[in-house]
Amino acid sequence: MFKGIAPRALGVFALFTIVCGLGYTLVVTGIAQVTFPYQANGSLITVDGKVVGSELIGQNFDDDAHMWGRIQNVSIVEGEDGELMAYGAPSNLSPASEEYRQLVDARVKKIRAANPDADMDAVPVDLVTCSGSGLDPEISPDAAEYQVPRLAKATGKSEGEVRDIIARCTRGRFLGVFGEPTVNVLKVNLMLDGAL
Repeated sequence: MFKGIAPRALGVFALFTIVCGLGYTLVVTGIAQVTFPYQANGSLITVDGKVVGSELIGQNFDDDAHMWGRIQNVSIVEGEDGELMAYGAPSNLSPASEEYRQLVDARVKKIRAANPDADMDAVPVDLVTCSGSGLDPEISPDAAEYQVPRLAKATGKSEGEVRDIIARCTRGRFLGVFGEPTVNVLKVNLMLDGAL
């Protein structure tokens, strides 16, 4: 009896491997390339024909003339071929741990020192904590506003010009209801540089 079932089971396994593993993947990829090619290819931002980043992956900025994003937990490793590879991940530190508290306190001091003219008393939490992925490309509008005086001073733009750039890089709630408004840090910095 087993001899009769085994060939049919292998046949069904092969059929579903081809249909689900290959066919479905090709169909979904094809539909995505036709309907949403920008998103399907990684939401890459290009300037003068050169890829400068993705809307979906945060980059680390820490100079006065650029907006700072969320803390990035990125490890840079050199591969066997000499190419550099970046790996991102959350820290996995407990918010109740002493190490985490000291880390956040140090970050708060750094942010306050870099933004002495900020109009807010409290440092927005997303400037001193890491996201779940460790590569979040966006910050809250409050975190962006906190940095406006520093950015205006460092770039020579007025605070109004900096706020206008932030407004153009702000995405609202999904369907006007879900989630929170966010500001894409890379886009803001490219606009501050005059590249976008």
